[in-house]
Amino acid sequence: MTELEPTPTVRDIEYKGAPLDAEKGPGLGCFWSQVVVLLLLLALTPLSVAWGWPSAVSAVLLIAVLILLLFAGQTVIFLLRLVAADRRVAGRRRPLASGTPTVGELEDQEGDGPAPDGEPDPGADSAGPPDGGVRE
Repeated sequence: MTELEPTPTVRDIEYKGAPLDAEKGPGLGCFWSQVVVLLLLLALTPLSVAWGWPSAVSAVLLIAVLILLLFAGQTVIFLLRLVAADRRVAGRRRPLASGTPTVGELEDQEGDGPAPDGEPDPGADSAGPPDGGVRE
């Protein structure tokens, strides 16, 4: 093998069938501008009704709020996927107060033998006796 294969803990995050690229898609500046405009429209929409503006203007403001909520929500999802991709590339982090193996560690050791810290495999005795009999 001349090429280094990625470790099983590093998984690419797929976005539209390809690995997620941080350079494509919205960034934090886009997200914060959406939030500012959304907050402005959220305040202005009920005030337009209270101030007696035409109902068509209030309806347009309400529709704009709904559309902007959709875009801001999609941007949040994209940014969270970027954070998840960065954390997966950095590798798994073990919780400080955890005395038991994490789900990720259990996934990594499937078929690899004993746990890296020398503890026995927690799922080893769940299969029952090797002869297929009933445990007493």
